[in-house]
Amino acid sequence: MLRQSLVPDGQPLAIKCSLEKSLESGDYNLTWYKVGNQTAVPRDKLSRIHQQKNLIWFLPAMLEDSGDYECVISCRNLTNCRKMCTKVTVFERIDGLCLNEKFAVEEVIFTLSSAKVVCPHLDYFRNEKNIQPVRWYKDCQLLEGERFAFSDSDLIISNVNVHDQGNYTCETTYTYNGKQYNISRDVSLTVEVSPPKKPPEISYPRNNSIEVELGSQVTVDCNTTGADGYEVFWTGNGVYIDVFYMSRIFASPYEDKTSYDGRPVHSVKLIISEVNSEDYEQPFVCQASNAFGQVASYIILKHRVPDIRRWLTGGIISLLILTFISLIIYKIFKIDLVLWYRNSVCASASKEDGKIYDAYVLYTKSSGGRSCNRLENFVCRILPDVLEQQCGYNLFILGRDDLPGEAAVSVADEALKQSRRLMIILGSETSSCCLLEDTSEQQLALYNALIRDGIQVILIEMDEIQDYTSMPESIRYVKQKHGAIRWKGDFSEKSCSANTRFWKNVHYQMPSRKKVSYSGVYLLPLTLNSSAARES
Repeated sequence: MLRQSLVPDGQPLAIKCSLEKSLESGDYNLTWYKVGNQTAVPRDKLSRIHQQKNLIWFLPAMLEDSGDYECVISCRNLTNCRKMCTKVTVFERIDGLCLNEKFAVEEVIFTLSSAKVVCPHLDYFRNEKNIQPVRWYKDCQLLEGERFAFSDSDLIISNVNVHDQGNYTCETTYTYNGKQYNISRDVSLTVEVSPPKKPPEISYPRNNSIEVELGSQVTVDCNTTGADGYEVFWTGNGVYIDVFYMSRIFASPYEDKTSYDGRPVHSVKLIISEVNSEDYEQPFVCQASNAFGQVASYIILKHRVPDIRRWLTGGIISLLILTFISLIIYKIFKIDLVLWYRNSVCASASKEDGKIYDAYVLYTKSSGGRSCNRLENFVCRILPDVLEQQCGYNLFILGRDDLPGEAAVSVADEALKQSRRLMIILGSETSSCCLLEDTSEQQLALYNALIRDGIQVILIEMDEIQDYTSMPESIRYVKQKHGAIRWKGDFSEKSCSANTRFWKNVHYQMPSRKKVSYSGVYLLPLTLNSSAARES
């Protein structure tokens, strides 16, 4: 055990080493030590700290005496020793204060009854003839009145009420070897309302059921609260369940505690070492009784059922995660998936709409600038090589696919009617700001695309165009509605492969075509002119 002993500096203290009943009449040896000191406490009564029988005396206690002390009990007929430990705290009295709340011993009493308040650590001075009567103070005022009585060193309070709560001090004097010592002990007294006289209360079980698996072990607590002197037990099928560990179903002994309001709490466990089928749907009843009545509450065992809501919630969360991942994958690989679908699934389903060309190509004609030459090189060489030779599309490019002497407007009008897409290719901002600004071809193409035939428009930027405000309104409208694909290639063989991201974007916006096979060279030499190839 570990006990706490509080004593003011300069006052006597006696601590007893408690013995078990089995040792009181036996042959044993008891010795006191200060923890950390190998030397036993002397038995000389003239020493300030000495041992008398099983008591250790401090006459008086000094500040340096604070620490842990232990009494060691060794029996001659036993090989083992037993120890009891106590913690001694010596504190100073503060000048001008009659008590020290910090070092007061806490005690609890209840209303509507008489209560005894014990003067701490004064038990072993009672048998001494040289101790004076004990005086009691509350908040430094001497206690007087009919409700207060004194029994030896204890205070008896009749008809306790909440106003009796406070700080108490007991004082006396003790003479040893002709020297008189003052003794004072402080008590912090708490008054709590007594529970009404009624039957015990069962906090658990509450006539409820629990789900258990067949063959499992089950432990159920019966927690009860009430006044002293009541009985708690379990019954099953009307039969008392005994505390017998060899049974399949048994009850555990009492476990006693104290509730927050000071009432005793008894807990008795029902233990089923292995659940059988006959245990299901049978009430196991916890009963508690005292002089004021009896209460009962039961628990029923049920088969464990799958938690549908947990599985459903997990399934929904998994589905949402899978959908989210699928959307991310689709967003990243959307173009590749659509192109794969066209090549594998829709390759045999060619749309017969009576049109000849897959796209009508509209661009700025050369005016001698470097950017226009770059633009014409892209339109007349790169674009046909990739879209026509690699992807199998049929393009109409004015100046390449019309015959000499034909009226440009008539040819453009007829070609636009036979085209599934209008592809507008913009060069730099300087060359594109006047994109076919005054030509009938531009007006006709945009009229067909935006008004008459509703042809889908593919807008390609050869260079990054920061400002579209100087562009024709029709081009700004196309940019806003359909967006633009920007060319970042360098006219190398790698940039002219249909497997690059740019050409996949163009291919994605072009109409689907029948799957074609190529037995020739995959990429035609860039020096080969498409018009020359057609003439040959």
